[in-house]
Amino acid sequence: MNPAWWKEAIVYQVYPRSFKDGNGDGVGDLRGIIEKLDYIQSLGVDAVWLNPIFKSPNDDGGYDISDYYSIQPEFGTMQDFNELLAGLHQRKLKLIMDLVLNHSSDEHPWFQESRKSKDNPYRDYYFWKPGKQESPPNNWPSFFGGSAWQWDELTGEYYLHLFSRKQPDLNWENPVLRDEINKLMKFWLDKGVDGLRLDVISAISKRTDFPETDTADFNETIRKFYANGPRLKEFIKEARAKVWNHYDVMTVGEGPGITPQNSMDYLDEHHGLNMIFHFGHMFMDQGPGGRFDPIPWSMKDFKAVFKTWDDAFLEKGWGSVFLGNHDFPRMVSRWGNDHMYWNESAKLLCTLLLSMRGTPFIFMGDEIGMTNTRLDSVSESQDIETQNGWREAQKVGITESEFLKAVNYAGRDNARTPMQWNPGEQAGFTTGIPWMQLNPNYNRIHVHAQEDETNSILNYFRGMTQLRKANPVLTYGTYRPFDTGNDTLFLFFRERQQEKMLIVLNFSNQVANLPNQVIPFLTNRLIGNYPEGKSPQELQPWEARVYSCK
Repeated sequence: MNPAWWKEAIVYQVYPRSFKDGNGDGVGDLRGIIEKLDYIQSLGVDAVWLNPIFKSPNDDGGYDISDYYSIQPEFGTMQDFNELLAGLHQRKLKLIMDLVLNHSSDEHPWFQESRKSKDNPYRDYYFWKPGKQESPPNNWPSFFGGSAWQWDELTGEYYLHLFSRKQPDLNWENPVLRDEINKLMKFWLDKGVDGLRLDVISAISKRTDFPETDTADFNETIRKFYANGPRLKEFIKEARAKVWNHYDVMTVGEGPGITPQNSMDYLDEHHGLNMIFHFGHMFMDQGPGGRFDPIPWSMKDFKAVFKTWDDAFLEKGWGSVFLGNHDFPRMVSRWGNDHMYWNESAKLLCTLLLSMRGTPFIFMGDEIGMTNTRLDSVSESQDIETQNGWREAQKVGITESEFLKAVNYAGRDNARTPMQWNPGEQAGFTTGIPWMQLNPNYNRIHVHAQEDETNSILNYFRGMTQLRKANPVLTYGTYRPFDTGNDTLFLFFRERQQEKMLIVLNFSNQVANLPNQVIPFLTNRLIGNYPEGKSPQELQPWEARVYSCK
C-alpha cells in the first residue's frame, strides 16, 4: 500500500445551504461554516467536502453552475471563501471542492451563446441534434424524469440534458471546451484547494452515435449508455497530465454506472483518479423505475457489496466508504432502526463506516443520528427530482399518498433538512426563516444535547475517529469477512502484519449469538455501543463491538 493522506483521511461532507446560516437570511453560507470550524475539527476528521458553492440559478441544489469562477451570492464572497480555506488549513483540515463538469447551467454564458445559432463558436460546447419526426433524437430518459432531450425553438434543435433541462450536458469531445475546464480547475487549485470531488465523472464521455436504450431498467441504462463512454480514460488521463499532476491534489470521482469490473478504467495509478464513489449499495433498494420505485433489500446483498468492491481494489486502486450523502436518505433511517434502536443503530453504522477499508465519508448530521424527515405533500419538497418524479407518477395514475411513501423513504429532501445545533428556535441553524422546513425532531436530536453526554452518538463517533487514527490496520489492513451463517450478523477482520482486529455488528432487532469459532478473539474489546455484558458471546439488538486480536 502506498501511503497517502487521502487514504488515511476521514472526510466530513458539508451541504452549505443547510449547515449554518451566518447572516440570518435562512440560507446556510460560508460564514456559517467558518463559525463551526472548531466543531468540525473536534470530530476528529481530516478534510471537509463542500457541495457546490459556485454561482447558480439553483435549479438542482447548485449542481447547475452558471459561473465557475464566482461564489453563489447567497453563500458569501470570494473573501469569505479565502477566509474559510485559511481557517481549515490553520486547523490542519483539507478542503475538497465539488466540481460539476458533466454539465453546466443553461444560464451559463457558454450555453447562452451556444443556443443563438447553429454556427455560433460555442455551439459545439454542448450536444445539439435535430429530432426524429418531431420527436427527440433518441429515447434516453433523464435522471429527473421525462426525456433527456429538450427542444429549443431558437434553432429548431434539441439539446441533451441527462439531468434537469436547465443542466445541458457539456461536450467533452470539443478540445476547446476541455481547455476551458482545465483552466477553471487550475483557478481553484491555485488558491490551495486540496481535493476535487468530480460530479458524475462517469458520464463525461458520451456515445456520440446516441443509440436507443434497449432496457426499461433505468440503472441499466446508466451503466450501458450514460457511463463508461469510449473516450473516458483518455479524458481523465489528459486532465491528470495537464492539471492534476502539477498540484498536490486528491481527485475522487462520483460514479453512477461504474462496476467492479470497469473500476480500474478510472483508477489507473499513473493516468487515473485517486479514488471513486461507487453506488453498489446505494442503488440496491431501487427497482427498475429508479429512486421512486423502492424494492426490498437484504443484509446478504448489503454485505456482498462490501466484499465485491473490496476484491476489486485488492491489488490496486482505492475506494471510498459512505452510507449516506446529500443525494440519499439519512443513514440511520435507511440502514438502521431510527425508532426503538435509534441510538444503538446510529452508533453501529458509525462503527461500520470507520472500520471498513477505504476512505470514510460522513455526511453532516449523521454524527448525531439525524433521521429522515416526513413530507405531508409533494408541494413541501424542495427537490427538483421529487417534483419531476411526481409529474411522471401522475401520468401513470399513482396517487400522491402512494408517491409520498416512496419520497419519504428515498427522497433527497431527507438529507437536506437544516443541521440541528440546539433545541432553540430554528434549531440554532438560523435567526431567520429557514429555506427548508426543519425536521420536527430537532428539539430531541441536536448537537448541544450530545456534546456533554458521554454515551451520545456524537461522542461515540469521536471515539471511533480516534480509534481509526490510532490503528493504521483500519486504514491499510486487508478486509476479511467472516461468514456466521446468520445474515443479520456482519463480522469481519482487518489484518496487517501482526495487527488484527475483529469488528462485530448485529444488524437486527433481536438478540443474537456469536459462533464458537470467534470466541477466542473476544478478549480485548476496544469500543462498543453497549456496556460490556456478562456473556461476550451474546449480542444485543444493533450491538457493535471492535476487538483487538493481537
